[in-house]
Amino acid sequence: MMRRLQQVGRMLPMLVMVALLLTGCGDPYLSALQPKGPVAGMQYDLIKLSVIIMLGVFTVVIVIFTYVLIRYRKRKGDNSIPEQIEGNHKLEIIWTVIPFILLIVLAIPMVSTTFTLAKDYSNDKDAVQVKVTGHQFWWEFEYPDLKINTAQELYIPVNKKVYLSLEAADVIHSFWVPALGGKKDTNPGMTNHMWLESTVEGTFQGRCAELCGPSHALMDFKVKVVSQEEFDKWVVKMTKGENAPAENKAVATQGDEIFKQSCVSCHAVDGNGGKIGPDLTNFGNRQTVAGVLPNDKKHVAEWLKDPESVKPGNLMPNLKLQDDQVDALVEYLSSLKRQ
Repeated sequence: MMRRLQQVGRMLPMLVMVALLLTGCGDPYLSALQPKGPVAGMQYDLIKLSVIIMLGVFTVVIVIFTYVLIRYRKRKGDNSIPEQIEGNHKLEIIWTVIPFILLIVLAIPMVSTTFTLAKDYSNDKDAVQVKVTGHQFWWEFEYPDLKINTAQELYIPVNKKVYLSLEAADVIHSFWVPALGGKKDTNPGMTNHMWLESTVEGTFQGRCAELCGPSHALMDFKVKVVSQEEFDKWVVKMTKGENAPAENKAVATQGDEIFKQSCVSCHAVDGNGGKIGPDLTNFGNRQTVAGVLPNDKKHVAEWLKDPESVKPGNLMPNLKLQDDQVDALVEYLSSLKRQ
């Protein structure tokens, strides 16, 4: 027995070091432990309650186990049979009633939270309605009441409920914004619903939480929470605004022509074009290219030259564009900034 304990003691420092290394593997932008809204807050409270109960049970069991191990260990020369407690009704009642009470303590807030999160806000005039569609490997956001269709960045006002209708265009995905609420699957051929609300302004990371193909790990998006005033301005820009003047108008015009020849069958700008790929109406205002690269001319060119190297398995083909064509498209896409 002592030899085994010594072996465990030798391994303990190594296990502690491994555990410390694992703490560096987390994404600081993806944490359910820093809730920024009521949905995430309720879910975080359930996590805390369940962890407290589990730690309490674990501690009690370990203490009793250690006490019994030491108190009733076999001593040298003692061959007597210990007192047998099988059929002890008192103990059986205790270890049956206590778990039942713990389950009740956990079940009451869990059931209450479940019903709260299942509320239907589809007819609430004060709630922002958004249709979310998961694609391989990007996210489409449509505001049906506002006549806005965009991608990769979900704009919502602070302190206001947002009711999401979730669908998928190809395979099963899962919509997840840890800071604002738990994940919900998006399934082809059916619609799921959930609501979110943020109590603070800021940009929060979202991600697909269901393995959906080669670039599943790159299927990120952002939720931008702004004031009601800023949200109203964004709506006006998206519906009535015009693009800012291009830095090089002649090159941007050439890029517009290339876009209409090669890209418009899959991508839309100002509602004109295909819907296979993301809507690019406000592409120049977005923070990222394809949800993973910084949105600057260098990385836009990198994406256009070889989309597969950036997001393996995505549907965008390599059009084998010449360098001057890439430069023209980059100038045009960068000019799609609503003001």
